[in-house]
Amino acid sequence: MSTPFPFTAVVGQDDLRLALLLNAVSPAVGGVLVRGEKGTAKSTAVRALSALLPAVDVVAGCRFSCDPAAPDPACPDGPHNPPGAFESRPSRMVELPVGASEDRLVGALDIERALAEGVKAFEPGLLADAHRGILYVDEVNLLHDHLVDLLLDAAAMGASYVEREGVSVRHAAKFLLVGTMNPEEGELRPQLLDRFGLTVEVAASREPDQRVEVVRRRLAYDDDPAGFAARWADEEAAVRQRIVAARELLPSVRLGDGALRQIAATCAAFEVDGMRADIVMARTATALAAWAGRTEVLAEDVRQAALLALPHRRRRNPFDAPGLDEDKLDQTLEEFSGDDDPDPDGPGGGGGQPAPDDGGPEGGDAGARPEAGDDGEPQTSGGASGEQAPARASEPFRTKALSVPGIGEGAAGRRSRARTEHGRTTGARRPRGALTKLHLAATVQAAAPHQRARGRSGPGLVVRRDDLRQATREGREGNLVMFVVDASGSMAARQRMSAVKGAVLSLLLDAYQRRDKVGLVTFRGSTADLALPPTSSVDAAAARLESLPTGGRTPLAAGLLKAHDVLRVERLRDPARRALVVVVTDGRATGGPEPVALAGRAARLFAAEGVASVVVDCESGPVRLGLAGQLAGELCGTAVTLDELRADSIAGLVRDVQNVQGRSRRAA
Repeated sequence: MSTPFPFTAVVGQDDLRLALLLNAVSPAVGGVLVRGEKGTAKSTAVRALSALLPAVDVVAGCRFSCDPAAPDPACPDGPHNPPGAFESRPSRMVELPVGASEDRLVGALDIERALAEGVKAFEPGLLADAHRGILYVDEVNLLHDHLVDLLLDAAAMGASYVEREGVSVRHAAKFLLVGTMNPEEGELRPQLLDRFGLTVEVAASREPDQRVEVVRRRLAYDDDPAGFAARWADEEAAVRQRIVAARELLPSVRLGDGALRQIAATCAAFEVDGMRADIVMARTATALAAWAGRTEVLAEDVRQAALLALPHRRRRNPFDAPGLDEDKLDQTLEEFSGDDDPDPDGPGGGGGQPAPDDGGPEGGDAGARPEAGDDGEPQTSGGASGEQAPARASEPFRTKALSVPGIGEGAAGRRSRARTEHGRTTGARRPRGALTKLHLAATVQAAAPHQRARGRSGPGLVVRRDDLRQATREGREGNLVMFVVDASGSMAARQRMSAVKGAVLSLLLDAYQRRDKVGLVTFRGSTADLALPPTSSVDAAAARLESLPTGGRTPLAAGLLKAHDVLRVERLRDPARRALVVVVTDGRATGGPEPVALAGRAARLFAAEGVASVVVDCESGPVRLGLAGQLAGELCGTAVTLDELRADSIAGLVRDVQNVQGRSRRAA
């Protein structure tokens, strides 16, 4: 095993180092989420932390790391009363891989022995290994939903439960949760985001001297890891001793009423949800005072705690950037700096705080829009290309559910029907590999005819491996939603692009909630561009959409062909993930020779391959040509108007009722 990179040798990243050290002083702070671009030493700093943590005493032979001073009374390896021999070992850092199975995380129960012998043969998982240590999740934003649920339960209860058809095992699982992520690859579910006590943003330094020092230290470590670690051993030892001293001082730190009032006022002023932020800030401020060697929490501790504990709790939707207005923070702390004379109006009254900027009125300045010409395309003064300035998106709304027909087998999500590890039980089959979800009735039914031949004499059921049946379940999967957006001049007519961007933004928000991947193809002028390759980051798609200019002719065929090529490549990378193509257009095709016929041939490529598609008809005005509906027919897909896309649309409801009535008449 190679020597770990010394924590004290990590250059820069002061906030990250401080957040990790505060959790080492007080694990009750609740862990750290590290957000940042690739190559910024996120994982290096986290992995180096474990070497600084003091050793822990554990009951000898206990696989669940029970504390000999207070053993878990329900430990599967117990009971440990009275405590026997114990041993001291270094604190563990357990890494949870993104692709880990449920059994690897929580442990596995031998179902065959449980049924045949009535014994709980349990193999501990990573949660047991991480007890009283660090659980590290790299790329935590890519973790599967069912693992996130298990992780949330364990973090909230301090225990892990394994349930298999009435047989259960429980063990303690208290750990320091540390996650790293690259925001470009997608955001976290709000429930998991809130579970992290602190968050820090890291970025590569732009200072040449600091970058030189990073390279110099990394090369020195690669040449001689042991020698490099030895050069930093004294500083590592000093930090370790300071952590031990801060832990001993922590119970003596006083959090006065003045500091508590500042914490409460700050959380109220920034409108964070719930009370977890207040508790985390209080624990963080106390740990900061102990780390500084003080027994009194000061205003500077409260300020630093707010900067670490509140930014990720300020997000209201996935398109909001995490952050904190430091001027507003300072003003709030100053307003509540007096211990004995608090402001009777509180943080929400009489303070003159400006309301958050909601983005202003929709649609921008109507007078600045060019008028449409005879062909429906706007007349512009922007040169030969006819390019328009990017329009602002209108307010997003809740969209109606769009899904891929049939039953898939893709990654777990919330959009289309699929065979998954979780969901309602629909049948049984022989297990392929390890048994994970027992179908008890089918197993008993398979074993019952053989009981006399197997010599059954007691009350127990004689079960063989061939009798076991795996439950097949149906749940929901995430899809690849490929947006093909018309950015031609006809879309800018009558200020239509603002509403179009609002609709696509709404669909992106829906894709985030349903755990989809998204991609964005735009077409205008004479070509189509892949604005965003398929990704889990709806933030990136929203940013590309916001800056999307409009103008020029409508190369509809080019847009469809570009999307088809992207899906072909993505199908090779992830064949189980089904695609849903969402074409946002008014249906016009004016670019290239025979544009309408070429667009029809391109659309039929999707239909021939069975790709699900939806056309969002953006045509407006009293005279409508119905071209988007014709395109939907070529795609063998569905056409909806911008109004029908809304979940609460009366027009959409009427149309759905008419479709149901029509299908009933045809069936009759």
